[in-house]
Amino acid sequence: MLRKIIFLFLISVGSISQSHAQATEDAGLWCTFNLEKALNQKFSLFLTEEYRVKENFSQHNLFYTDIGASYKPADFIKISLSYRLIEKFIEDNAISFRHRGTLDVVLKKKVGQVSFAFRQRLQTEYRNFYSSELGAIPEWYTRSKLTIKYDFDKPVTPYIATELRYQINNPRMVEVNNLWHRSRFIAGLDYKKNDRNTFGVYYLIQREWNLSAPQNLYIVGLEYSLTFK
Repeated sequence: MLRKIIFLFLISVGSISQSHAQATEDAGLWCTFNLEKALNQKFSLFLTEEYRVKENFSQHNLFYTDIGASYKPADFIKISLSYRLIEKFIEDNAISFRHRGTLDVVLKKKVGQVSFAFRQRLQTEYRNFYSSELGAIPEWYTRSKLTIKYDFDKPVTPYIATELRYQINNPRMVEVNNLWHRSRFIAGLDYKKNDRNTFGVYYLIQREWNLSAPQNLYIVGLEYSLTFK
């Protein structure tokens, strides 16, 4: 089953059309802190904090807090539910508050030293709930992500990943409803110092199409994860 999903996903990535509008370019930094606590072999709780910088590393972009729970019914599958509070910096340093909910289903398979993980996410978000006429109308997306890791049997694990985002409904961008419109390509390294502490660095390229004002992003990412079992 996982092989079929991976094959269809890669075919989708290869068949995505390019943007018809000229895309703007930007570079930024994403810094992430992950905290996870295992309750038992099947259930765990997690907290994620992330800070992002935009405009070629010169301006605040956003800060978010993500809290959720995961359930692992079998070794090859994990289901997660989370809530995210986003503080997005907009014009004149005003802040747009956004509330996001996500449901993730992750399928995993390891072949020798190579591991594959396919994540399917359903995402909904409310933006400016009390200050916008569209605030009470949720945005809906699906996001499909494939990650491939190589295990050297050493502390350092390299990986590559790609993600596609599909817009189900967004009242602010109705022209993209029921269309794919964003891709991400990621290459990174994770360094597992011990069972609790993991450090990561990655480079991400994000491209948009089917939008009136698409943007390409080039992101350097830094991560730290703390796990309690």
